[in-house]
Amino acid sequence: MPSYIGKHASLYDLFYSDKDYKAESDFIHQLILETNGNEYNELLELACGTGNHAFFLEKKGYSILATDNSDGMIDQAKIKASERSSNVQFRMIDMRDIGDIPRKFDVILCLFDSIGYLISNDNIRAVFKNVYDKLNEGGIFIVEFWHAAAMLKGYDPIRIKRWKFENSEILRISETSIDIRSQTCDVRYSIYQTNNDGTYFILEETQKNRFFLLQEMSGMLEDCHFNIVNNFAGYNKEKAINEDTWHIITLAQKVKR
Repeated sequence: MPSYIGKHASLYDLFYSDKDYKAESDFIHQLILETNGNEYNELLELACGTGNHAFFLEKKGYSILATDNSDGMIDQAKIKASERSSNVQFRMIDMRDIGDIPRKFDVILCLFDSIGYLISNDNIRAVFKNVYDKLNEGGIFIVEFWHAAAMLKGYDPIRIKRWKFENSEILRISETSIDIRSQTCDVRYSIYQTNNDGTYFILEETQKNRFFLLQEMSGMLEDCHFNIVNNFAGYNKEKAINEDTWHIITLAQKVKR
């Protein structure tokens, strides 16, 4: 089921306004350059959200097809693209269906823990196999995922954030419950907007996502013939991966069988 449905998609950029997409995109670009120079131009992004990484990476010279299975997110991305005169192509595609795309790519990205929405081993391996098939020889796959050690140690059962504006206020309550056996968490979002004119709206959405052990993720990628080039503690080359690492970036490469 898609996440960030309807009004939730239009609030996405507000909720993640403190996320440094430029720095993250610079990091991704540098990994690509270090792996195989500047030969990589055709890029496919899975679960692109509202396009923030794609807009920055486009400036690096990539030709980008950015996909998401939420029509609301793609609509927001297209609005932003028209305002920026961007040439990024945005399409609503479930990442499980990328085998239907009639072209191959030099780089494929799946960032911001989006791989966890697939939940099952079968779904994840099926996507990894399609990613492998859609990459040119030597192509790069970069995937970001929730780290099980940090999730089990330090998740917050409830988080509350508030944004105040001149004529309105938005409150978001995030309630998280964990199922250790399935390595999944359910996050229930309750969003309230009150306006100075007395109007208001209420929105609720529950998202299920999966967290992974490092070796578990590496094993699934290797099962699909990828070579693991490196793993990083988030968007940082200096930090070691430990029990406080919430997000892991894995860089994998397609090698000849």
